[in-house]
Amino acid sequence: MNHRTLGRTGIQVSPLCLGTMMLGAWGNSDPDECVRIVGTALDAGINMIDTADVYAFGESEEIVGRAIRRRRDEVVLATKFNSPMDDSPGRRGNSRRWIMRAAEDSLRRLGTDWIDLYQVHRPDPLTDIDETLGALSDLVRQGKVRAIGTSSFPVEEIVEAQWVAERRHRERFTTEQLSYSILARHAEAAVLPVAERHNLGVLAWSPLNGGWLTGKYRPGTPPPADSRATRNADHFDFRAEEVRARKLYLTGRLAALAAEAGISMIHLALGFVLSHRAVTAAVIGPRTLEQLTGQLGADAVRLSPDVLDAIDELVPPGTNVSPDDVGHVPPALTDPALRRR
Repeated sequence: MNHRTLGRTGIQVSPLCLGTMMLGAWGNSDPDECVRIVGTALDAGINMIDTADVYAFGESEEIVGRAIRRRRDEVVLATKFNSPMDDSPGRRGNSRRWIMRAAEDSLRRLGTDWIDLYQVHRPDPLTDIDETLGALSDLVRQGKVRAIGTSSFPVEEIVEAQWVAERRHRERFTTEQLSYSILARHAEAAVLPVAERHNLGVLAWSPLNGGWLTGKYRPGTPPPADSRATRNADHFDFRAEEVRARKLYLTGRLAALAAEAGISMIHLALGFVLSHRAVTAAVIGPRTLEQLTGQLGADAVRLSPDVLDAIDELVPPGTNVSPDDVGHVPPALTDPALRRR
């Protein structure tokens, strides 16, 4: 694979990054196959692996650690913190108290002495961003973390964090990981241009829109028994009738467009994400070896202007087919107390 520079870090990463949310109890419960998935990805030239402490509540990190034990120097290893690890109020969020503990826990589960990219999984309105940056800066200076980043941060919080880092002499966030696909184009309006302006590396999660852009869902046909729509319907918009109907129509049109271009629908979707000038890598999240194989090679796809124009006509730039595909809803929109005196 050709490599791309991850923002201003100087770290060279493959255009495809292996996401591991599906490795473990949340997806593939066969640890040996999960290890094979990681090994196959590395053998194919993927050198970046992205995980998080909350994925299967630590199991994903443990699987990754086992899989890369003898290949650690080959891997650009990324993980995240913030999400609740249990019911305790002290085992979540972006406070210094939790960050220092979460980092040690991730290092132990991953079986490594350092994390190449340590990411804040979501914003935390209860914690001053300077508090978060101060703790992360200390981890960098201790040699436990090489670079720091964010995930699903609103554009104003990305800019604020850059300002605070400069004024307070903290380590700066060097990456942003965001939801981006043909069916979820919200980031094009502001986050991607701002990321480019600040020279941030951009990792795009859910480039296949939770499986919608694989072609597995068809009008009048129940979703496959092993699909995310069946296994995790509460976190999947297959039951939202209007969204489902719109996505089924669009995926049919996209499948025809991919066939006309002579590529798979999966490669069309991944090629679209990688064609954006601000995107560094697409985070693929296969649950099986077969799914991984179907996604390999997408880094070599070059979509023509005509194909990109056709996609723009189907899903206008900056729009989402489903409002739930943003990835983060500000608490002020969900908690009435934050909108009232």
